[in-house]
This record gives sequence, structure tokens and C-alpha cells, in this order.
Amino acid sequence: MLKNPNMVLASGSPRRREFLKQLGYAFEVVCPGMEEKAREGESALDYVQRNACEKAGDVAARVGVARVVVAADTVVVLDGRIMEKPASEASARDMLRSLSGRTHQVVSGFCVRGPDVSGKDRVHTGVVSTDVEFKTLSEEEMAAYIRSGEPMDKAGAYAIQGLASYMVRRIRGSYTNVVGFPLTELVEILETEFGIAPAFHPVG
Repeated sequence: MLKNPNMVLASGSPRRREFLKQLGYAFEVVCPGMEEKAREGESALDYVQRNACEKAGDVAARVGVARVVVAADTVVVLDGRIMEKPASEASARDMLRSLSGRTHQVVSGFCVRGPDVSGKDRVHTGVVSTDVEFKTLSEEEMAAYIRSGEPMDKAGAYAIQGLASYMVRRIRGSYTNVVGFPLTELVEILETEFGIAPAFHPVG
């Protein structure tokens, strides 16, 4: 297993960078340049998987086929409605009102592409979904949270790892997926298919 691979993270997300750093991966960050926009009639699962693949493809075309590129895309989904980052404080308020007292899904698509353990170019994709239940939020709570600024660059207008942690009554599924990076699935694929293990993992 390689502990310090020639790996590229196709994302500008500080949360995704921190997850990989915690596991001891060595990697370069290259932000993709493609536009994220759902197509008419496209499901949330298809949307995030397509975005992840397009991000990985965009970055792979720039860094070369010898690199292992990791990309992901995460959205919040309520009753089939895709919620990305709010465009304004009013949009953030609308999202939080919709999520208040209800269960929604956080859906992440991911794509890993590059030379696998046999040296062949490989593309592995997947989708992970987590159920998240919110407590009922008061108008005052929502207003205070929006004033903090935290919702403005988060899908669904909240960060489970931040101030919004107390708003979440329960989750069913992957916690790291809700943050934006389904680590269990990604690490498993990196290890078994690309020969890349976390730095603390025993080699053997």
C-alpha cells in the first residue's frame, strides 16, 4: 500500500481537505472549473454522481493520467427538491424553514480515477445517502444562525460540524457524508482498488 501517493483532490472544500489530512494522505488540491447545474428531470443521485465525474474529469485532463484524482459533490434533498448553497440570506431562511422539524437526505456522489493497483486507468464512482432529522427551529434561532454567516457556503444552508450541530436531532447513515465527504466508502476504494492507504494504516 502506498502511504503518500501522487493524489489530487478535485475540490476547494476546506472540510474535504481536512478529512484527508487527518488520515495522513499527501495530496495536491486542484479546483475544478466546471459549472454545477442540475438538468431538467435529473434526480439528485444522478446529479451528484455526474458532478463528481465531471469534476474528476476536468482536473484529470489538467494534471495528467498518472495521478489519482478524487472528487465529490454533495447536496441536501427534501421531498425530491435539491438544495445547494443559498444564494442569499432570504434563500438560507427559506431552506432552514423547509428543513425545520423534518427529515431530509444528504446525498454525495464521488469519483476516483487514475491508475489502479495493476497500472490500468480506472474510474470508480458511487453515491451515498444519509437521513438527517432536524429539530423544530424558531424564527429567532434561524435568524441568529444566518447572522453567524455559517449557512452561506453550505449545501442546505447548514453545517452539521458547526453551529448547526444542535439543530440535528438524529442521523441515519454516514456522518462524514453529511459533512460532505463519505470517507468510509472513499478510503475503502482507495485502498482496495488504487493501493492507497491512510498513513496510519499497517502495510501488509
